[in-house]
Amino acid sequence: MIKVSHLLKTVPTADGDLDILRGIDLEIPAGSSAAIVGASGSGKSTLLGLLAGMDMATAGQIWIDGEPLADLNEDQRANLRAEKVGFVFQSFQLLPSLTALENVMLPLELAGVAGAADTAARFLTEVGLENRLEHYPTTLSGGEQQRVAIARAFAREPRILFADEPTGNLDTRTGERVIELLFTLNAISRTTLVLVTHDEQLAKRCDLRFGMVAGELQPL
Repeated sequence: MIKVSHLLKTVPTADGDLDILRGIDLEIPAGSSAAIVGASGSGKSTLLGLLAGMDMATAGQIWIDGEPLADLNEDQRANLRAEKVGFVFQSFQLLPSLTALENVMLPLELAGVAGAADTAARFLTEVGLENRLEHYPTTLSGGEQQRVAIARAFAREPRILFADEPTGNLDTRTGERVIELLFTLNAISRTTLVLVTHDEQLAKRCDLRFGMVAGELQPL
């Protein structure tokens, strides 16, 4: 489902070019779960953004479900994300003017999916928020907002789900619930799950584990 070959990401600085990612090679089979662990600043989130087609590599190649991202223009990458990719952001990225239901409905409506309200309500119910459909993000707890973000990501039933520190802003109890939710939904839909995390226990739940150190990736 995901293949990466000789990936390099370099950014210019006042002191010269800085290599954020160096020579990344990676393969993640369809339907599996993978964790990328490492210290802050090691390049984990940068890699996740590249895999999701939100940024472009300096060199190397990424294939998503057989599609070479470097050969796609910005609109084509956006279409690929819309068709195949879900993303749970560390900061949730919920729209404050929309209810929980509307936040989940929005990407469905933009994609022209019929019955968007029913689908959104079903996924919010699956994450335990059936009594919070009409609540706005400011009236939801951090854990509830995270579950809205997860429901939104899964509602399109993507082939791949990327999650950046999915438990990073949650207390232990809520974090454990979110972990169970991710893996339950992963098992039901057979969505390929790719997690960036500091949480070693979460990483151990995954089929594949990789460590990121100073922009280099190694199997664990």
